Amino acid sequence: MPLLEFLKPEAVLPALRAQGKKQVLQELAAQAARHLPGLDEREIFETLLQRERLGSTGIGEGVAIPHGKLPGLDTLFGLMARLERPVDFEALDGQPVDIAFLLLAPEGAGADHLKALARVARVLREPGIIDRIRAARDADALYALLTQSPAQAA
Repeated sequence: MPLLEFLKPEAVLPALRAQGKKQVLQELAAQAARHLPGLDEREIFETLLQRERLGSTGIGEGVAIPHGKLPGLDTLFGLMARLERPVDFEALDGQPVDIAFLLLAPEGAGADHLKALARVARVLREPGIIDRIRAARDADALYALLTQSPAQAA
């Protein structure tokens, strides 16, 4: 089974332009709204902003996992972006972020939302994966890295 079955190939962005944390969240919300008909970009952005106010989703090593729950969403949705330039994300380790994985869940997702977050974090903490993400040449290569099982990568 793929590690991140809620990530679609068209939701991988190899070069997202943003000048700061707020703009990263705005761009992620805009991209997500394009893939999720019926969901409002502003509502997605506000959900992400509210979550960030609780504490940074920058988990360290240049990685952030902004996330939230949305009414009107019926399934988990993932979107991965590699930033053109690292931005300050107030991450736990103080390092700027250049890899962002957006995770959106249905409002009533409960444990599924937490399981999906844990799975994303596990994938992004696999030895060497961050370096391979930074070195990947395009969206297809990034998608392959994030969706193959560790055994397939070996």
